[in-house]
Amino acid sequence: MNHCLIVDDSRSIRKVSRQMLEGLGFRVSEAENGEAALLACRSEMPDVILLDWNMPVMDGHSFLKQLRASPSGSAPKVVFCTTENDMSFIARALEAGADEYIMKPFDKDILVAKLQEIGVLRVSSGGAL
Repeated sequence: MNHCLIVDDSRSIRKVSRQMLEGLGFRVSEAENGEAALLACRSEMPDVILLDWNMPVMDGHSFLKQLRASPSGSAPKVVFCTTENDMSFIARALEAGADEYIMKPFDKDILVAKLQEIGVLRVSSGGAL
Protein backbone atom coordinates (compact mmCIF):
# COMPACT_ATOMS: atom_id res chain seq x y z
CA MET A 1 0.00 0.00 0.00
CA ASN A 2 1.41 3.39 -0.98
CA HIS A 3 2.04 5.85 1.84
CA CYS A 4 1.20 9.53 1.33
CA LEU A 5 2.29 12.37 3.60
CA ILE A 6 0.02 15.42 3.46
CA VAL A 7 1.87 18.61 4.43
CA ASP A 8 -0.48 21.55 4.93
CA ASP A 9 -1.12 24.00 7.76
CA SER A 10 -4.89 23.81 7.13
CA ARG A 11 -6.54 21.06 9.16
CA SER A 12 -9.54 21.07 6.79
CA ILE A 13 -7.33 20.63 3.69
CA ARG A 14 -5.54 17.73 5.39
CA LYS A 15 -8.87 16.14 6.33
CA VAL A 16 -10.37 16.40 2.83
CA SER A 17 -7.13 15.23 1.18
CA ARG A 18 -6.91 12.30 3.61
CA GLN A 19 -10.45 11.20 2.72
CA MET A 20 -9.66 11.31 -1.01
CA LEU A 21 -6.38 9.42 -0.62
CA GLU A 22 -7.72 6.78 1.73
CA GLY A 23 -10.56 6.25 -0.74
CA LEU A 24 -7.89 5.52 -3.35
CA GLY A 25 -6.22 2.95 -1.09
CA PHE A 26 -3.36 5.06 0.31
CA ARG A 27 -2.08 4.91 3.85
CA VAL A 28 -1.95 8.55 4.98
CA SER A 29 0.01 10.57 7.51
CA GLU A 30 -0.04 14.32 8.09
CA ALA A 31 2.25 17.21 8.99
CA GLU A 32 1.23 20.81 9.65
CA ASN A 33 4.44 22.42 8.31
CA GLY A 34 7.71 21.64 6.57
CA GLU A 35 9.67 21.13 9.76
CA ALA A 36 7.19 18.51 11.04
CA ALA A 37 7.24 16.92 7.59
CA LEU A 38 11.03 16.56 7.64
CA LEU A 39 10.78 14.79 11.00
CA ALA A 40 8.07 12.51 9.61
CA CYS A 41 10.23 11.68 6.58
CA ARG A 42 13.19 10.84 8.81
CA SER A 43 10.95 8.43 10.69
CA GLU A 44 9.38 6.87 7.58
CA MET A 45 9.91 8.08 4.02
CA PRO A 46 6.56 8.22 2.19
CA ASP A 47 5.98 7.18 -1.42
CA VAL A 48 4.25 10.45 -2.27
CA ILE A 49 3.93 13.86 -0.62
CA LEU A 50 1.14 16.41 -1.14
CA LEU A 51 2.80 19.69 -0.25
CA ASP A 52 1.44 23.16 0.48
CA TRP A 53 3.62 26.17 -0.35
CA ASN A 54 2.66 28.75 2.30
CA MET A 55 3.01 27.45 5.86
CA PRO A 56 4.40 28.79 9.14
CA VAL A 57 7.65 27.49 10.65
CA MET A 58 8.94 26.10 7.31
CA ASP A 59 7.31 26.64 3.92
CA GLY A 60 6.90 23.96 1.28
CA HIS A 61 9.69 25.22 -0.96
CA SER A 62 12.24 25.13 1.88
CA PHE A 63 11.02 21.68 2.92
CA LEU A 64 11.36 20.34 -0.62
CA LYS A 65 14.91 21.63 -1.02
CA GLN A 66 15.94 20.03 2.28
CA LEU A 67 14.09 16.79 1.46
CA ARG A 68 15.80 16.42 -1.91
CA ALA A 69 19.21 17.10 -0.32
CA SER A 70 18.72 14.29 2.21
CA PRO A 71 20.11 10.76 1.56
CA SER A 72 16.79 9.10 0.63
CA GLY A 73 14.96 12.33 -0.23
CA SER A 74 14.96 11.72 -3.97
CA ALA A 75 12.57 8.77 -3.62
CA PRO A 76 9.15 10.28 -2.87
CA LYS A 77 7.04 11.81 -5.58
CA VAL A 78 6.10 15.36 -4.58
CA VAL A 79 2.95 17.17 -5.71
CA PHE A 80 2.68 20.84 -4.74
CA CYS A 81 -0.93 21.70 -3.86
CA THR A 82 -1.23 25.46 -3.53
CA THR A 83 -3.09 28.64 -4.42
CA GLU A 84 0.10 30.08 -5.93
CA ASN A 85 -0.55 30.06 -9.67
CA ASP A 86 2.15 32.39 -10.94
CA MET A 87 4.49 30.65 -13.39
CA SER A 88 7.50 31.72 -11.33
CA PHE A 89 6.21 29.69 -8.36
CA ILE A 90 5.60 26.66 -10.56
CA ALA A 91 9.08 26.96 -12.06
CA ARG A 92 10.67 27.28 -8.60
CA ALA A 93 8.75 24.23 -7.38
CA LEU A 94 9.85 22.12 -10.33
CA GLU A 95 13.45 23.33 -10.04
CA ALA A 96 13.45 22.36 -6.34
CA GLY A 97 12.35 18.84 -7.25
CA ALA A 98 8.54 18.79 -7.38
CA ASP A 99 7.08 16.17 -9.70
CA GLU A 100 3.72 17.87 -10.26
CA TYR A 101 1.65 20.90 -9.31
CA ILE A 102 -2.06 21.15 -8.40
CA MET A 103 -4.00 24.35 -7.86
CA LYS A 104 -6.26 24.64 -4.81
CA PRO A 105 -9.09 23.94 -4.59
CA PHE A 106 -8.81 20.54 -6.28
CA ASP A 107 -11.13 17.56 -6.43
CA LYS A 108 -10.65 13.80 -6.52
CA ASP A 109 -10.58 13.67 -10.34
CA ILE A 110 -7.72 16.18 -10.50
CA LEU A 111 -5.84 14.36 -7.74
CA VAL A 112 -6.29 11.00 -9.47
CA ALA A 113 -5.03 12.44 -12.77
CA LYS A 114 -1.90 13.88 -11.14
CA LEU A 115 -1.18 10.67 -9.21
CA GLN A 116 -1.50 8.71 -12.45
CA GLU A 117 0.84 11.14 -14.25
CA ILE A 118 3.58 10.63 -11.65
CA GLY A 119 3.09 6.86 -11.64
CA VAL A 120 1.81 6.22 -8.12
CA LEU A 121 -1.74 5.28 -9.10
CA ARG A 122 -3.11 3.05 -11.78
CA VAL A 123 -6.77 3.24 -12.72
CA SER A 124 -8.62 0.54 -14.63
CA SER A 125 -12.05 0.83 -16.19
CA GLY A 126 -13.43 -0.53 -12.90
CA GLY A 127 -11.75 2.08 -10.71
CA ALA A 128 -8.52 2.61 -8.83
CA LEU A 129 -6.06 -0.25 -8.44
